[in-house]
Order: sequence, then C-alpha cells, then structure tokens
Amino acid sequence: MHPATAKWYDRSDYVFIEFCVEDSKDVKVNFEKSKFGFSCLAGTDDIKHSNEFDLFEAIDQNESKHRRTDRSVLCCLRKAESGKAWPRLTKGKEKLNWLSVDFNNWKDWEDDSDEELSNFDRFSEMMNNMGGEDELPDLDGADDEESADSDDEKLPDLE
Repeated sequence: MHPATAKWYDRSDYVFIEFCVEDSKDVKVNFEKSKFGFSCLAGTDDIKHSNEFDLFEAIDQNESKHRRTDRSVLCCLRKAESGKAWPRLTKGKEKLNWLSVDFNNWKDWEDDSDEELSNFDRFSEMMNNMGGEDELPDLDGADDEESADSDDEKLPDLE
C-alpha cells in the first residue's frame, strides 16, 4: 500500500486537495470533522493507495465533496470556520513526502482588500481600453537616421 501523491491549496471557505492517481477505481473518501481519509486502486496494476491524516482545522463533513476524473481525484473540504487561513493542511508540522502545495492555484486571499481589488479592476479596465498594435504611440524619431548610434558607420554597398 502506497500513499497517493497529492497537491493542496487554500481558499477562504474551502481547502482543495487533488490526489494525482490515474485510472482510479474503488475510490473512498472519508470526511470527518478533524480527520481525512482517502483510498483507491489505481493504474493497470491496481496499486492500492491510502492516505490518512489529521486536518489543521475542523471541516464541515456534510458540505465537503469529491470528484473523480481519469487523471485525479479532487476533494473540496468545506471549512468549519470560513475566512481563516490554513498555513498547512495537516495538524502536525512534519513534512509528508507525498504532499505538496499547488502553487498554480495558490492565492494569498487573506491579504486581499476591497480597495486593492478595486484598483486591480480599474487597472484591468484601463489595459482593455488601450488600443491594439495599430495604435502604438509615436516613438519620437526611432526610425530617423539622426537617432542612430554614433558608433554606427555607413556600410558600403554590396557589389
């Protein structure tokens, strides 16, 4: 029995864990208030995977869900206390070699303020309102011969 490789990330209301197992069968996900369990058979050799650990904080097991695809099993754990960041997935601080942070989906949501989001929205709108390539501003004589570097010499014509 092997632990399944997993990636996780945090949001204000949920914690997401993706178990990277291809062609999984007999998937079992156990949501408990402060404990999580996952097991399945995977691949053509029916390798048995099993992961079990204590969660950093409590979850609402009735509102937590999972979804299986051909390439992975995504688990969505509803936090019992919304708006509280989880610095790690597990209660213990030990490093689990099968678990990593999903940096592609990670976001420091707790630092976001409405003002910063509003500024970002205005910036995005401004960028969208800018013209395309045909409307680039004049580059003040970039094509003029006088603006050439002083060390550039006129080359003789080729024969």
